[in-house]
Amino acid sequence: MEKRKYIVILGDGMADLPCDALGGKTPLEVADKPRIDALCARGELGLVKTVPDGMKPGSDVANLAVMGYPPAKFYSGRSPLEALSMGIDLADDDIAVRCNLVTLSDDEPYENKIMKDYSAGEISNEEAKILVEYVQENLGGEGEDFFNGVSYRHCMVKHRAELGTELTPPHDISDKCVNGHLPKGLYGERMLSLMKKSYDLLKDHPVNKARIAAGKNPANSIWLWGEGTRPALQPFDKSFGLKGAVISAVDLVKGIGVGAGMNVIDVPGATGTYETNFDGKAEAAVKALTEDGCDYVYVHMEAPDECGHQGDLEHKILSIELIDNKVVSYICDALNGKGIPFSMLIMPDHPTPLKLKTHTSDPVPFVLYRSDGEKAGSPSKMCEKTAAATGVYYPECHDLISKFLGGK
Repeated sequence: MEKRKYIVILGDGMADLPCDALGGKTPLEVADKPRIDALCARGELGLVKTVPDGMKPGSDVANLAVMGYPPAKFYSGRSPLEALSMGIDLADDDIAVRCNLVTLSDDEPYENKIMKDYSAGEISNEEAKILVEYVQENLGGEGEDFFNGVSYRHCMVKHRAELGTELTPPHDISDKCVNGHLPKGLYGERMLSLMKKSYDLLKDHPVNKARIAAGKNPANSIWLWGEGTRPALQPFDKSFGLKGAVISAVDLVKGIGVGAGMNVIDVPGATGTYETNFDGKAEAAVKALTEDGCDYVYVHMEAPDECGHQGDLEHKILSIELIDNKVVSYICDALNGKGIPFSMLIMPDHPTPLKLKTHTSDPVPFVLYRSDGEKAGSPSKMCEKTAAATGVYYPECHDLISKFLGGK
């Protein structure tokens, strides 16, 4: 008999609150997702808490939990996980800090600026590389260094440093004045100084002049947040006895995979938006499971989260539908066609409500389906309301993951 395979379908930020524009329903409730709903009807539906009490509802904390690493034990900060994916070798006395390229208003002074766009218009990798290298050339080398990542997501490493600076995620203050959300604490003055200097460097840079001329948002400042130290994750294969792979466009999730010793698969055209290469991700997952000897694959799609942060209802619904049509259906059909038994866990990491444009800590719905253990009687739709109505609730995410990976 073929060896069982395990697949996590992670729709980042897929859960939501009831939307007035949808008559009090949520994107998950109205999205046309026939394959996910069919698996829901033949599997287990419920709610799971992915963000422990007292921890912030970031994708770092929540994705660690869904991968089976209790955040209270293994979390050491967001940016160090991204640094792993970027190939940055952190020293024991380094701290890593996420460095976004953002669009701020032109109000003066800096403290009066508005966070117009936390992603600088989803700036391209090529443009971002030029700007980050320019920042490094002018601001790096004196205790800090800047490293290029993907799109608006980059990294600053502060050397011979320690934790203790209060920093705010830029997506938490979309359309708000930055005053009251600026760095403070141990290195607050230094980090704010770097952000101010970056604005002076970038606002008139040729890349930004060209973006403005093209009607795009300029990447006119860096924004520092998400500090942390080098993580120490237990190898996934030793923890769970499975050879694992991670497929994502996001350095954070790829970094968890690197830290856990999993195979991190890069898919051409994977962007983290609703225009990502969904087909390529699904094909890479099947190849990993059927040709490359992997037992487990974590397929992460950032698109619903990005749409939530941007308040984009139409494309959040579309993202869910594309995950259903291009990823879930393809993987199920491919494994069924080969006669391979599999377990599939479909869930978000956290909600990203459209009306809040940021994450919450609310429990999220999940579907746990086993191809050779179908059961009747479950609700025929995966959404927040039906999941709550089942009464199935996991207050600790690792208990759900243990059940998922322990099922034969």
